[in-house]
Formats: sequence, C-alpha cells, structure tokens
Amino acid sequence: MKAYFAIFRTRLIAGMQYRAAAWAGVATQFFWGGIQILIFFAFYESAGLYATDLEAPMSFSHLTDFIWMRQAFLALVMLWSMDNELLEHIVSGNVAYELSRPMSLYTYWFSRIIAFRISRTLLRCFPIFFIAFFLPAPFGFSLPPGIIEFLLFVISMVLAVMLVTSLSMIVCYLTFVSMSPLGARLLIGTIGEFLMGGILPIPFMPFFLQRIIFFLPFRYTADFPFRIYSGSIGMEELLPGFLMQISWLLILVLLGNIAFNSRLKRLVIQGG
Repeated sequence: MKAYFAIFRTRLIAGMQYRAAAWAGVATQFFWGGIQILIFFAFYESAGLYATDLEAPMSFSHLTDFIWMRQAFLALVMLWSMDNELLEHIVSGNVAYELSRPMSLYTYWFSRIIAFRISRTLLRCFPIFFIAFFLPAPFGFSLPPGIIEFLLFVISMVLAVMLVTSLSMIVCYLTFVSMSPLGARLLIGTIGEFLMGGILPIPFMPFFLQRIIFFLPFRYTADFPFRIYSGSIGMEELLPGFLMQISWLLILVLLGNIAFNSRLKRLVIQGG
C-alpha cells in the first residue's frame, strides 16, 4: 500500500499547482450556485412555500445548504469530472507503460483519480464556503445542526468519494471497450448528474422516481451526504443509507477489478 499512497500523494501535490484554474472554477461555481438559489427563491415565493416550509419538499435553508455544498464539492462528486490523462493513455496506447509497473492497474488508477478529485476540490471549496457563509439570509451557507450531523457527514463524504471513484473506473473500463473517452464520459456523467440530484434535488422529483433512485448508487455520492450535513435527512434514513453506500462501493470495486482483469487479458496495443 505504500506505493499506492505515494502515487496518491504525488498526484495530490501535482494537482494543487493549478491555482489560476481553481480561481476561475471558484468564480464559475459561485455564480451558478447563486443563480440556482435565486431561481428556487422565486419558485418558493410564487408558490407560497417560503413562508410555510412545511409544504415544501425541502425547507429553503436546507436547499441553500445543499446547493452551496454541491457547488463547492463539484469536482469531487461530478462524474463528468475525469482525469483526462488516464483516458488519453487508453486511446493512445500509452497504457502499455502503466502496465509495466509491478502493481494493480485498477488500484493504481483508483489512487490517481481520488487524488485528482481531492486536489481540485481543496482549491475551490474553502473560498466558496467562506463567501457563502457571509451572504445575507436566506441565501447564505449555514453550519450543521450539531456535531453529530457533522461527524456523520464526514464519514458519508469519505464513502461518497470512494464511490464516485469506483464509478469513474467504470468510465475507464468503457473507454477500453469503445476506445472513445467522450461517449462513456458523457453517458455516465449525464445519467449520474441527474440521478445524484445535480440538476434537480431529489426531494423535488416524483415519488416513484425517488424510490428507484434510492436503490441506485448515484444518490449516495451527493444527495445523501449533503443532506446529512443540513439535517434534512431523518435518523431513520441514516443506517439504510450508510449500508447502501458501503454495499455499492464493495460491488462496484469488485466488478471493476473483474472487468479490468478480464479486459487486460485481451488487450492489444499496436504501433510504437
């Protein structure tokens, strides 16, 4: 594991160098977060939900926290955010150099993708949280209801990052199969963004669709941990949610390893 930790550390340090791009990301993500909150505020006001949160799918304070967290952790949880270098290795054939290393390609790339996501997020999340925290009510970001909710959020977020990474490895596998990084990335990224609540928060979706989403892995990459932080998830949902996170993580890692090993046995690289 020392080798994989060294890879993680190296890629994390390398990713922290792109500070100009990070500030551009902060401005973009803060702008879009503000636009979404204003749209929902107009919806709540026109529907008479702002004054009576009891009839709303989410209270407006929970909704603003959810949106700010989604924007701050965008690079961490969005499936269309990928390490392009890995996908280019597959298409160009440079993956042969990766295979020459005496280590598991799956675990090696898993470590790289986690470092890639965390480095991009660390540079962006703190400025967004800082500015959003000082915005006037009801548009600002707030602290969690208590220390218990915060600790549960941290645990859930760790599992969510690993779950997102295991889904990203599926994108890598599909690139091996199709030799096109764009198709797999758009397919998984678009489906995942909708089903994790990245376009519309899940409580605003039809009930039958919510029941389906609860059994899919995507919800547990963003909706579940973010709503734990805001306190909009009841205690009765916590244990089933954590069990779903752990179960999907084990399933996807197992299937990913099997798929990678099977594909690499039939891998053909031409040219040189």
